[in-house]
Amino acid sequence: MNKIAVFWFRRDLRLHDNAALYHALRSGYTVLPIFIFDTDILNKLPSKHDRRVDFIQQTLVRLNEELKRHGSSLLVLHGSPQAVYTELLKTHAIAAVYANHDYEPLARQRDLQIETLLTSHHAAFHTYKDQCIFEKDEVTKDDGRPYTIFTPYSRKWKQTLTDFYVKPYPVEAYTGAFQKDTSRKIPSLKEIGFEKTDLVIPPASVPEKIVKHYREQRDFPAIQGTSRLSVHLRFGTVSIRELVRAALKLNETWLNELIWRDFYMMILHHFPHVEKQAFKPAYDKIVWRNNESEFTRWCQGQTGFPIVDAGMRELQATGFMHNRVRMIVASFLIKDLLIDWRWGEAYFAEKLLDFDLSANNGGWQWAASSGCDAAPYFRIFNPLEQTKKFDPGMDYIKRWVPEYGTPAYPLPMVDHAAARLRTLRAYKDALDESKQISLF
Repeated sequence: MNKIAVFWFRRDLRLHDNAALYHALRSGYTVLPIFIFDTDILNKLPSKHDRRVDFIQQTLVRLNEELKRHGSSLLVLHGSPQAVYTELLKTHAIAAVYANHDYEPLARQRDLQIETLLTSHHAAFHTYKDQCIFEKDEVTKDDGRPYTIFTPYSRKWKQTLTDFYVKPYPVEAYTGAFQKDTSRKIPSLKEIGFEKTDLVIPPASVPEKIVKHYREQRDFPAIQGTSRLSVHLRFGTVSIRELVRAALKLNETWLNELIWRDFYMMILHHFPHVEKQAFKPAYDKIVWRNNESEFTRWCQGQTGFPIVDAGMRELQATGFMHNRVRMIVASFLIKDLLIDWRWGEAYFAEKLLDFDLSANNGGWQWAASSGCDAAPYFRIFNPLEQTKKFDPGMDYIKRWVPEYGTPAYPLPMVDHAAARLRTLRAYKDALDESKQISLF
């Protein structure tokens, strides 16, 4: 049996400009492309109508058609990666498995297990950087320590950037190395235990007109002022290198948003405790109210604050929420209702099409003032002022809260001014307690 290389698609669902795929195709082995519907992840999803699983399945169908044009096809497997590779090793002479780096703690643990399994069968496991421009220790302070403030990090990021880091990998020149077999089919959602959703996939191309005006328009949720590429970045249906090349030509503000992705991935690598705890430990002393019925009203978009409700309903209906509105709804949950940011983070993780652990965690800890480079705790968004500023015509609100202004719309569930004072006291008490503890 001739030895082969396996390329494992994960958060990189594309052929073009794919780092590990390029290296696999140049390995000298015939390459078997695979994707695993990971039951360790799927079994934890609360609903069988998950737009993200639908997105993956639709993307795999398109990817398979592309592979067929190269005389190959995608082998899609369903199970835990450990069980899948145990079986693959029985049926194939695997010399090496190629994949791109995944930075989340559970993914790193999974990869370590797979590497151990492969090594025990005399097979190699090669992984490469693909979903960010700079990772881990590539952008650090002069003394080698990680940055925890974005602005100096972004300055160093830009100073470090050269054409080398954004050069595309010429995968197309080596596609002849794919295993020749066009017979494989992609399983339907039903075959893996899921149902079709109402998913509408936004275009994967850079909308140049929008990006050019990104700085002026990005904060207004009623207009199409953002690229909507976040879901494609999440699943790797676009290349980060391609987007950075476009940003360098079109708009530095948009480039900064891409740098934030690298920043939060770097933070998760160096400070893994942020996944479960506050980046700043003193903020774990906050005494949260955690009222479950109030949390439910927030989730359902029934708070009586129309900009908050519009955002939550947009999320429920589409799996997307405008970034300005994400900040508003997060601030409301944490600082008006005094509910633990982890509750909101988990809800977004369940609902967002573009959910990414490092960015989601970073955003929620920013809103809670507990993260690196976070807003000061006394900076609390006023939903009414945010509405006047960013949805002055109430067009966004009218789209998602059609009953606003009628008796059917609920009254505000809290008095914002009183809630603000309550939160300031809770934060001050927690920080004072932390200071006292540190004295002993």
